[in-house]
Amino acid sequence: MVKRLISANTSEISRFSKEELKQSIKASEGRTVLSENVVVHSPAIVQDITNAEMATAFGADMILLNAFDIHVPIVNGLYNETFEGSGNVVQDLKHLVGRPIGVNLEPVDDRANMAEQKLNIAEGRKATEATFKRANELGFDFVCLTGNPATGVTNQHILEAVKVGKAHFDGLIIAGKMHGAGVDEPVVDLTAIRKFVENGADIILVPAVGTVWGVSEQEVREAVEVAHQNGALVMSAIGTSQESSDEATIRDFAIKNKTLGVDIQHIGDAGYGGLAPVENIYALSKAIRGQRHTVSRMARSINR
Repeated sequence: MVKRLISANTSEISRFSKEELKQSIKASEGRTVLSENVVVHSPAIVQDITNAEMATAFGADMILLNAFDIHVPIVNGLYNETFEGSGNVVQDLKHLVGRPIGVNLEPVDDRANMAEQKLNIAEGRKATEATFKRANELGFDFVCLTGNPATGVTNQHILEAVKVGKAHFDGLIIAGKMHGAGVDEPVVDLTAIRKFVENGADIILVPAVGTVWGVSEQEVREAVEVAHQNGALVMSAIGTSQESSDEATIRDFAIKNKTLGVDIQHIGDAGYGGLAPVENIYALSKAIRGQRHTVSRMARSINR
């Protein structure tokens, strides 16, 4: 039987299959922390350390790269005179952090009914057959099909991207919206969630309760029930810049969403340099799993 992710060593994590990674998250019983960070900004805290390394040091179990262009793969802070790497950005980052690493791919709908002015993004950030295939080649463990603010990502296009990803990507597929992405449609849509799971999504993404205007505990609880009944996991997301709120707010999000049954708690990238304040990553971790497991994750060497 697979080891739960919150207690696993890097040598064990690196051997996980897609199914084993999913089971290791499930076995962690709502105590998995995922840190999203922007790769195109210069790290604000320490210039020669990536945001991913910083997040890992403060308790993140999984790393999600935002604004990563599949066709022009760059992670600022990764290479310097002491670390030249292999040339494969993803594998080199895995070597440094020893965690599962994923990437945002955005299912942009050019005909979406926008609620604000649309932001155009590079082709290498969009969810297409070509980007799924390249994500596979680079060695990503998971992809997250969602939308950044104002990019025009719709639930219908997320569904279509799930189908494409299922055919061309070997890792886990996370699907859903953490906010409106500029589109005038419901953020939590149970019908869409059912379709995501039926067509191959492994993990459903929902906004953390308390982050998106009008999204209720009942809506998130129902989404969790639908996903779990159909064999999928759920990730709640703090993707509304509230990841840079005070620690008490982060702890409130953490306990509330753990109570609703989510399996992974995401903390977004809206801090200096494209990373949540590190004390908030620590606060989230400590709230949902206590000091023992938090310190274990922080102190456990990636050489084990």
